[in-house]
Amino acid sequence: MSNKAVINTEKAPAAIGPYSQAVKAGNTVYLSGQIPLDPASMDIVSDDFETQARQVFTNLQAVCEEAAGTLGDIVKLNLYLVDLDNFAIVNKVMEEFFSTPFPARAAVGVKALPKGSQVEAEAVMVIGD
Repeated sequence: MSNKAVINTEKAPAAIGPYSQAVKAGNTVYLSGQIPLDPASMDIVSDDFETQARQVFTNLQAVCEEAAGTLGDIVKLNLYLVDLDNFAIVNKVMEEFFSTPFPARAAVGVKALPKGSQVEAEAVMVIGD
């Protein structure tokens, strides 16, 4: 018997490919990458990087909550940025959503992201004991 469960919420964008928003295995939740899509329209929220970053964390938060967790339960966060010059902005926005102790994190510069997004975030969350 598998202890694996698929997490899905309408409060975050639907998957745009053959993947789940998140998968829970035991008390670990693996959250797929979130880009700045509005969950209702499935369109990028804005061309503004800061607005995009805020939507990415809002989407990630919705998936965390559907899995009975919070952003504070994230232990590892991977950020993908089309322009690493936006590093300071993403740090500022991240501080709006996270508090200490912050998760372990990587920020990676990439050539492009789906749908013309400027930022994407994926995470690993541990809930319960």
